[in-house]
Amino acid sequence: MSNTFQVDLRGIVDLLSHHLYASPRVYVRELLQNAVDAITAVGPDHAGAVAITSADATGDGTLRISDNGIGLTEAQVHELLATIGRSSKRDELGFARHEFLGQFGIGLLSCFLVADEIRVHTRREGAAPVLWTGFSDGRYEVRPGPEREAGTTVTLLPRRGAEHFLTGTTVVELATVYGSLLPVAVTVDDRTVTTGVLPWQLPPAGRMAYAQETLGFRPFDVIELNVPGAGLTGAAFVLPTPVNPASRGGHRVYLKRMLLSENVEGLLPEWAFFARCVVDSSELRPTASREALYDDGMLAETRDAIADQLRGWLVRLAATDPHRLGEFLRIHHLGVKALALHDDEMLRLVEQWFPMQTNMGEVTLAEFRSRHGVLRYAATADEFRQLAAVAAAQDVGLINGGYVYDAELIERLAATDPEVRVERLDPTDLTTRFVPLDTEVELRLRPFLAAAQRRLDRLGCEVVVRAFDPVTLPSLYLVSRAAAFHDEFTASRDEADDLWGGVLDALSRTVPADRPQLVLNHRNPLVRRVAALGDAELAGLAVESLYGQALMLGHHPIRPSDAALLTTSFLGLLDRAVPGEENR
Repeated sequence: MSNTFQVDLRGIVDLLSHHLYASPRVYVRELLQNAVDAITAVGPDHAGAVAITSADATGDGTLRISDNGIGLTEAQVHELLATIGRSSKRDELGFARHEFLGQFGIGLLSCFLVADEIRVHTRREGAAPVLWTGFSDGRYEVRPGPEREAGTTVTLLPRRGAEHFLTGTTVVELATVYGSLLPVAVTVDDRTVTTGVLPWQLPPAGRMAYAQETLGFRPFDVIELNVPGAGLTGAAFVLPTPVNPASRGGHRVYLKRMLLSENVEGLLPEWAFFARCVVDSSELRPTASREALYDDGMLAETRDAIADQLRGWLVRLAATDPHRLGEFLRIHHLGVKALALHDDEMLRLVEQWFPMQTNMGEVTLAEFRSRHGVLRYAATADEFRQLAAVAAAQDVGLINGGYVYDAELIERLAATDPEVRVERLDPTDLTTRFVPLDTEVELRLRPFLAAAQRRLDRLGCEVVVRAFDPVTLPSLYLVSRAAAFHDEFTASRDEADDLWGGVLDALSRTVPADRPQLVLNHRNPLVRRVAALGDAELAGLAVESLYGQALMLGHHPIRPSDAALLTTSFLGLLDRAVPGEENR
């Protein structure tokens, strides 16, 4: 036994009119869509016109919108205005062609956001006029209407608290926002609100003025967009200032020249956060509320096509105006680098034109490679700060790979081009470039080194003496990647519970046990004086102080044991420098 659903029409009206749409403001858009559809149905040569009379002008608190479109017969009124969710009859009646903007019945329900009663007075050529009256509780009435020309007039009787949505100021604003680009003349209280001019067809100065007035900024550049498969034309306005890549700025999208929304997402790929688009499409599909784009294959193809056009603009800038490209990269380098992670053409553009921070100044990767032959980089900003000056003194070029995407881009260059050599600099690699001491000097320093090692053994640090530049740097704290991993592993094991602690203990046998190194610079006069001290306690305090200074200069994390050592060494040196009466 089968049964039919019991539908509460009042609930359906409430659901569609109050929960489908984000704001009552859309009622003007829906009324305009219905009017333009009716005009379109007459034929391409019909001179259509839409006239809106606000509550201020009617004098009775109602709003009226009239069009000289095709109008409806009584049968069509029943099918289109009183049937929700049925498309077959709509198709038979000629309202399913793709050039139509909306769906008359569903769109009309949006008016219940601001009205308790909707009256539709309509006549189709050769048929009798009809008056349809719908109520917010789900009832409707149909009866013969007064004589009139072919077309339709919709009258809204406001609901309590929504009267301001029907006033002249509000209706002019909404009709201008939603319908200014429509190809038919639209007036509100005899004031024309349509221009019919597409902003991307304006001359350059006009486009700039449009962006300033509508989007709120004067663009760095304007890129014309054209995707024939989606019936899309428009422009991408390049932002003149940096923007957070995580922000997903919306775009102004028109469908058949009616504004869909001022904040549509998903039109551009994520890396193109530097552009705001204004476009019109005849083929992209709106969602049910007609406030966003339906995410289907057509939208995906359109997004890819726009991405190709933005990429082409960047390539043209590189070929024709490198200086301007440099300006753009300084503003929006994150977007271009994000694209270069997946696009070989953009990767080459970044290599040739984007300057990265190095210990030799800001240079492009191409220029760095021509000077040094190999792209040697520090993987983090801290590593770069620790090693930049020392590497430069050894004539080792070093790139700061700590900025977003930089290390990944450097590695990707090597993966795409076998001629590109890339090395990540391990801090301990520098010690191979330091000058070893003469045998005689090394023998003389053995007692000092043994004493210094005893002072730092409890901190897990190895003390070595080398000669290196710059002379002004007395000591350098170097942590190999293996040693850093060992420290992290040990910290994790200490914090783990008994179960995981046992697992980590079992794994610890395979973890390399390299120790960090405190490299004392024998070329530094202070280090030589400390090494020559006959007072073992004073020499030990000095070594501990050099250890603390190397930690801080290298921006290394300070552990509790390090902080305790810094305190005791400082106080110990201060005590020796300022002796008390008992010491005298």
